Amino acid sequence: MDLYSTKSGIILRQIPGGVWALGFVSMLMDISSEMIHSLLPLFLVTTLGASAFSVGLMEGLAESTALTVKVFSGTLSDYWGKRKSLALFGYTLGALSKPLFAIAQTTGMVLGARLIDRVGKGVRGAPRDALVADLTPQPLRGAAFGLRQSMDTVGAFLGPLLAVGLMLIWANDFRRVFWVAVIPAFLAAAVLLIAVREPVRSHRATPLRMDSWKKLGGAYWYVVAIGGVFTLARFSEAFLVLRAQQSGVPVALVPLVMVAMNVVYAASAYPFGMLSDRMSHVTLLRAGLSVLIAADLILAVSMRWFGVLAGVALWGLHMGLTQGLFAKLVADTAPPDLRGTAYGCFNVVCGVAMLVASMLAGLLWDRLGAEFTFYAGAGFGAAALVASHFWSQPNRVSACAR
Repeated sequence: MDLYSTKSGIILRQIPGGVWALGFVSMLMDISSEMIHSLLPLFLVTTLGASAFSVGLMEGLAESTALTVKVFSGTLSDYWGKRKSLALFGYTLGALSKPLFAIAQTTGMVLGARLIDRVGKGVRGAPRDALVADLTPQPLRGAAFGLRQSMDTVGAFLGPLLAVGLMLIWANDFRRVFWVAVIPAFLAAAVLLIAVREPVRSHRATPLRMDSWKKLGGAYWYVVAIGGVFTLARFSEAFLVLRAQQSGVPVALVPLVMVAMNVVYAASAYPFGMLSDRMSHVTLLRAGLSVLIAADLILAVSMRWFGVLAGVALWGLHMGLTQGLFAKLVADTAPPDLRGTAYGCFNVVCGVAMLVASMLAGLLWDRLGAEFTFYAGAGFGAAALVASHFWSQPNRVSACAR
């Protein structure tokens, strides 16, 4: 354990300062976003009278919008060679969307705010990830992406904690909590503006062409295909919040399920990111799928709060196992001058898969009940686990990063 801690500390000191700054930016924005998103499903259902299917459709549309926009912002960042400017615009747009949640009176207004917020996320996502890859030497990329994801996820559990505290203080006043969430969002944009310096590019800017994706190689598209299959086995975390409400958790305390998920996610993202620099990627992906299947099955059969908590914690562990790994694989298989485009294309595929998964989850929830939603998730996860047998036949996933 001492040897591991020493090695981990040495690696942390080697990660560039710009990556740390981007981690703080992500943390602040996630504090803001999760203060809202941890309460939003309950706000929609209890205050605005939305159905579970509407929540699933809204979440699917929002997330797929964010992921789809990334392909365009990524291509632009390759062309301009200035990833920071696009990332800053995206964070600023996300910050400007936050007050709209506080004043929303209809589900349509919430959807509009959610789409603006996710467009901002889409604009900033690919340039930010490409900027992390540009700043970091290849042998440290897994650790760097894991660190940024860990810091992002620290914000993702601090946000719900703040939401719980303010809901208790203000007697379940959703709108006042939403107003407080505006503050860290604007702080995130300010830190990015001041503290992140973009490196000088060692390669020429890429011509602005929407068909740049055609120049990406077979190893990269193999990673994209795996990412799409993997995402089909997941759906929006909004359904974790709704499941917690069904288990009898008071409304003000429901955001704690997101705290539990993100504590596990934050604690595991950096260690597993560091491991991804040194061990089989197929093994890590299979482990992530196995944990996701276990989480779905526990959430399907349990109606007690401690069972829901266990399922949510496993959900966070599967995120820690896989999200930084996919970011590393994209960076390692894409040409340096097309990294922005590569992250965009990868996320388009995952966005479509997320939309399909979330809509199906909401439909099953309304028609057959919550347990069938999670059984279906476990089924997709099992199918992906079976398919993983073919991922390693040429061992392309492990070889592509060498």
